Amino acid sequence: MADPMSCTAADLLPLLGGAHNATAAAAFLCSRFDAVSSRLSDTTYAIDNTYLLFSAYLVFAMQLGFAMLCAGSVRAKNTMNIMLTNVLDAAAGGLSYYLFGYAFAFGGPSNGFIGKHHFGLADFPSPTNDYSFFLYQWAFAIAAAGITSGSIAERTQFVAYLIYSLFLTGFVYPVVSHWFWSGDGWAGAARSDGNLLFGSGVIDFAGSGVVHMVGGIAGLWGALIEGPRIGRFERSGRSVALRGHSSSLVVLGTFLLWFGWYGFNPGSFLTILKSYGTRGTYYGQWSAVGRTAVTTTLAGSTAALTTLFGKRLLVGHWNVLDVCNGLLGGFAAITSGCSVVEPWAAIICGFVASWVLIGLNKLAEKLKYDDPLEAAQLHGGCGAWGVLFTGLFAKQAFVNEVYPGKPDRPYGLFMGGGGKLLAAQIIQILVVAGWVTATMAPLFLVLHKLKLLRVSSEDEMKGMDVTRHGGMAYIYHDEDENSNLPQFKMKKIEPTDTQSPEHVAQDRRV
Repeated sequence: MADPMSCTAADLLPLLGGAHNATAAAAFLCSRFDAVSSRLSDTTYAIDNTYLLFSAYLVFAMQLGFAMLCAGSVRAKNTMNIMLTNVLDAAAGGLSYYLFGYAFAFGGPSNGFIGKHHFGLADFPSPTNDYSFFLYQWAFAIAAAGITSGSIAERTQFVAYLIYSLFLTGFVYPVVSHWFWSGDGWAGAARSDGNLLFGSGVIDFAGSGVVHMVGGIAGLWGALIEGPRIGRFERSGRSVALRGHSSSLVVLGTFLLWFGWYGFNPGSFLTILKSYGTRGTYYGQWSAVGRTAVTTTLAGSTAALTTLFGKRLLVGHWNVLDVCNGLLGGFAAITSGCSVVEPWAAIICGFVASWVLIGLNKLAEKLKYDDPLEAAQLHGGCGAWGVLFTGLFAKQAFVNEVYPGKPDRPYGLFMGGGGKLLAAQIIQILVVAGWVTATMAPLFLVLHKLKLLRVSSEDEMKGMDVTRHGGMAYIYHDEDENSNLPQFKMKKIEPTDTQSPEHVAQDRRV
């Protein structure tokens, strides 16, 4: 489509008639129109790139949320260890994604399986690839690695963290994101050649499958191969709660993640200055961005409240830690369909996500599976539900706005769009689970065989802060602590010269 602001002298000459120097005047006017058009184009690029950069900063801020959530969910003796692993995810992931990951994910033109250009950001920037896009996608990659670190917390060697983080962000995750988000990916909903899976492609807008399932399933295999923490299950099979040491840090981390999710989901539009031309000048991609923020909020809020009352009925008390995890489960679920569903549907998504998490936690306890942050259940399980949810509730009008160019594209089953989109979503769940299992399970198994995965029993009992990181983050007393580390307990201190009421009464009688 031609730029409506562009023109040629030949276009204007008939309008100028036989005026003196009409050709020169037409050329001058066209040059002014071209200058205005160029400036508007520059402004559009600047606004869209600023929007994407701001979204990237929000997603990166989620790393702080992960760090706080992880620190509060582990025992005090492993605080420095888990904080360091979160820093490592970002730092190691930055280098691996720069060298290999981005090229494998978005290095087109390429085949449907893996990208093959832009290693080390070669040939950057270009009309289709800019630095802001790289930064945004890197923030997503390290989020997947951060999910995995929670599943294997409190018992994993530092070298294992380094190896898996490099491998996950540099190869495993990029291949999955290429499949579903690249214009060349075999299952993407925005595939450039129009040859879509089941005529629809997979709609995983912000990554319930691409990010959350990848991180959750990787963590599942790591925790299964390592086995539970010492003391997590008694010989009789009874479950023992190894509580994290700080609910305050958990709540802080949850709010930071909530804040960052507004870059994660609405930011996945990548641009904001785009008119849909369907409802007037007031409606465009900026409206879809706002709607996506609303669906994200409603899903998380509903999941939090459902978890609050559900756990109250099941265990008899109000638990802020359960509510925080329920909230995050709702966010993980809505991430896939946040841009293509109505706000009322997001409430259904959050409600079901909370029960998915509660049910998977019960199953994990019965199977003696130990995940300190419930990461596999939360991100893997709720992420899978979110992928299915999109295949059920995606609205036709929203699908056509977000993925234009194919008016007859299938949409949600419950919205009258048939079962093709749902079939594509099921395929995504299967291939993501299969790919992560085929790559991460052997890696963790090799590390286990080489004795590079789990720390010794002695180090685990004492805590890795002292044995591996040179000292404790702070002196604190864990409820289940059986080690000989120096500890203290708070007690009330009263003035020594204050007499008790009995002594005062005796003095008065004297």
